[in-house]
Amino acid sequence: MENVIILGTGCAGFTAGIYAARANLNPLILEGKQPGGQLTTTSEVENFPGFPEGIDGYSLMEHLRKQALKFGARVENAFVDRVALGESEKSLFAGEKIYQAKSIIIATGAAPRLLGVPGEKELFGGKGVTTCATCDGAFYRGMDVVVVGGGDSACEEALFLTRFCTKVTLIHRRNELRASKIMAERTLAHEKIEPLWDSAVDEILADEDGKARAVQVTNLKSGETKEVECKGVFIAIGHLPNTQPFKEVLPLDDNGYLIPESGSSVKTALPGVYVAGDCADHVYRQAITAAGMGCQAAIEAERWLADQA
Repeated sequence: MENVIILGTGCAGFTAGIYAARANLNPLILEGKQPGGQLTTTSEVENFPGFPEGIDGYSLMEHLRKQALKFGARVENAFVDRVALGESEKSLFAGEKIYQAKSIIIATGAAPRLLGVPGEKELFGGKGVTTCATCDGAFYRGMDVVVVGGGDSACEEALFLTRFCTKVTLIHRRNELRASKIMAERTLAHEKIEPLWDSAVDEILADEDGKARAVQVTNLKSGETKEVECKGVFIAIGHLPNTQPFKEVLPLDDNGYLIPESGSSVKTALPGVYVAGDCADHVYRQAITAAGMGCQAAIEAERWLADQA
């Protein structure tokens, strides 16, 4: 039986692995369907401390992986699809294989909801399509961009982008925003933000260099189709936390995010079970905050295991 199993190899998972390994817990880290997490799809990360010149997301995750392995963490490729969590023993099922541990750290992350339109996949990650203004907004300084969505997240993205971009077109399927009243008012009052109501993106178009040049949009009431020129397409229609295996055993909110115990950002309702990163954090969703949660979760697991000895 393992001392601790960490689910996920993003910033949260690998940071938890570094701390657990340095505490001589010999952690086992299980990769899910996206080794390295969402950052592996980001072309350049400029806001992670310690890299003043920036670093591409894939390289950052490789650094974290090597650091975890250096201290004795082990990594296996496995996708856990079912769990049985007790106080003294936790069983994780990955197809035919069963893993058992005294404690687990859930760092399975979340996946952004995407539009599913032509051009989106091809231009994602450094070619004009992204899901994080905080991560990538500065790359579009002095350019026109579009934000797709109508909730608080879309408004936050649009407002953040006004710091860098010349114009932000906010494309929404309805004729009013779903965001909170104050957020909607602030967004619509901004001189750089132009709403495009009752509209849906049909396709993201590329230029001859293979980067975004425009989106094709259809008015859902009139049926009229037009192109909106832009260099960046920021999709803000929500995230899907990767928490399906825990649906029946741990508290989840209405959107599927794991709910930590009151007074802690990483403890769950079950002793010896901890959460870290985007599977529980739907507010910040940054690499550095995920890493911080991974650190906290590993320290909590170490203390809990010591108390059980």
